[in-house]
Amino acid sequence: MSVGDEYRGPVRELHERARELEEAAERITDPEQRQRLTGKARRVREQSEQANRMLAEPWDTGPR
Repeated sequence: MSVGDEYRGPVRELHERARELEEAAERITDPEQRQRLTGKARRVREQSEQANRMLAEPWDTGPR
């Protein structure tokens, strides 16, 4: 198992959590609560996307 493989599960969980928060925000009628959930979903999605970018980059193993 590569180092990247060991992080794909948690990244997938972040992505799923962001989706759940977005769906919850759509169901909320209170504007303040909706805004709070939407902001939280955005932050979690950004973390997920950042982690995906990091996993996609080649690992520098140092001089050879």
